[in-house]
Amino acid sequence: MAVIITVALGERSYPIHLGAGVLDRLPETLRGLGVKGAAGLVTDDNVGPLYAARVEGLIREAGLRCVTHVMPAGEEQKRLTAIEAICGTFLDGGLDRSSVVVALGGGVVGDVAGFAASAFMRGVPFVQIPTTVVAQVDSSVGGKTGVNHPRGKNTIGAFHQPRAVIIDLNLLRTLPDRELRAGMAEVIKHGVIADADLFAYVERHSAAILGGDLEALVYPIRRSCEIKAAVVAADETEQGPRANLNYGHTFGHAFEAVTGYGHFLHGEAVAVGMCAAGALARLLDMVDDAFVARQRACCAAYGLPTVWPELPVEATIAAMRKDKKARAGALKFVLPCAIGQVVHRTDVTEDQVRAALEAVRASA
Repeated sequence: MAVIITVALGERSYPIHLGAGVLDRLPETLRGLGVKGAAGLVTDDNVGPLYAARVEGLIREAGLRCVTHVMPAGEEQKRLTAIEAICGTFLDGGLDRSSVVVALGGGVVGDVAGFAASAFMRGVPFVQIPTTVVAQVDSSVGGKTGVNHPRGKNTIGAFHQPRAVIIDLNLLRTLPDRELRAGMAEVIKHGVIADADLFAYVERHSAAILGGDLEALVYPIRRSCEIKAAVVAADETEQGPRANLNYGHTFGHAFEAVTGYGHFLHGEAVAVGMCAAGALARLLDMVDDAFVARQRACCAAYGLPTVWPELPVEATIAAMRKDKKARAGALKFVLPCAIGQVVHRTDVTEDQVRAALEAVRASA
């Protein structure tokens, strides 16, 4: 059964359509936006061959021309040159301020297309159609858009909320196994930061979820979207509680940066990052050994990395100093107190961070 979850942002509120087959709501969604002329469809060369033709047809059904830009797949494509290429396609195709952008793909496509939409003609509306678990439960909701810089993850970007998010579970049928596993890291994260019942659910149902049972994914995806929507509504631009969503990311983003964005999938880096955050919380006596073991076991059940023997400790610390979440030179960490509860800490020393990183490396 399809559901609608609302991201409550006053006049900029928007719906998340969630369910099997909800992609068919795209024409109605686009007509409701009042856009005219043309839509710019952004996808990549993995997703495009699978679903672009269908989405192009739905866009035309809404009475719009469709101008399609297909970018190369991969986190390493998430850079400013991609924005220039997309905007060039839009200009060649005759898009203007009355147009709309449709993002069809995973987190990279959504982030890049959303940033392009925020910048093209100084801002046009866009719609997210996420095709991976990580995009469905995290990056498609909340309006964070942007690209990477070689020195830091997501350091160039803007808050630009979508006008609608369409999460069709049927699109996950073609998702590679590694991508499914990586996406579950963000679901596990939501359980740790906000919902012990969600965490327990993913612990119990790993076999069904990894076996491709879409029914088993309905609850964790819906609950993750509800958590994300509530946090974004309370703190749209990350001045306070929205930072909870960064659990595991201060470490994880640094891991991605030091490997050139080509070694880990984002969710894999977050999984190792959560284990590092758990190790740091243990060093600070915020959690016990049982928490550390339980979190690691849950990640391992989904085939996610929990250790990194080759972890370059000093390079990682250097990358963390450039993290956009740092304030006045001090790193800000989201650390667990229990399953379902986290706090923010800015009093962590580099020696303590170093010890946590060494713990993740030495645990192999």
